[in-house]
Amino acid sequence: MREGGGVGRQGGVPLQAALNGTWGPGESAVVPRDPVALAEAAAGAVAAGADEVRIRPRTPCGGGSLSPRVVGPALAAVRERVRVPVSVPADAWAEPDPERRVARVRSWELLPELACVAWHEPGAEETAAELLARGVAVEAVLLGGTTGPALFARSSLAARVRRIVAEVPRAGADAWVSGLRAAHGKVPVLLCGTGAAAWPALRLARQLGVACRIGLEDTLLLPDGARARSTAEQVRAALRDAR
Repeated sequence: MREGGGVGRQGGVPLQAALNGTWGPGESAVVPRDPVALAEAAAGAVAAGADEVRIRPRTPCGGGSLSPRVVGPALAAVRERVRVPVSVPADAWAEPDPERRVARVRSWELLPELACVAWHEPGAEETAAELLARGVAVEAVLLGGTTGPALFARSSLAARVRRIVAEVPRAGADAWVSGLRAAHGKVPVLLCGTGAAAWPALRLARQLGVACRIGLEDTLLLPDGARARSTAEQVRAALRDAR
């Protein structure tokens, strides 16, 4: 297994493939939702060059969930196809109630290697503490324009997270990321953007030499604006541009 945070094939830094996200069924037919589709998408993305995958397990109705009956089958299916670290967001979209979110994490039978915690959301500290207690590496999601960066700076868990996931703002991204790195120099950074910021964020990550993310979760498009048919196609485009 290639370890998360190690040397990837995207210019020497890890590339994470974000496979599905929170899109509804009417927004794109190519976004995988059930375990079989997630496993197929993961296999394609890793074959294309991704070093890690990020999945949002979904209920049969399409909603997010941190229930072990939803997370477990998705993880099991993906691991049958790939041997790379798998990240699962443990956030309010998947479980809005902070106490229930912690209880869900405590009930997991099959554990991901990584879990994202959005530090601006209520219950972030408790969720991260439970994940760490269970041996799951934490990715601290810090969003510009929220309380997340300030709360993380004061957190006793800051030194224990695997890395910061910095979702860049559309303007002033370079300065914002440089500030995060200066404040948390020992914590690795994964840089990402959503929508129109997705591909510029990937290029900025390459320039800064930090880990990056691309996939249908962040954008349905390729760098030229054409619709992507899969995350694998986006990964290939990312690696092609890196050469």
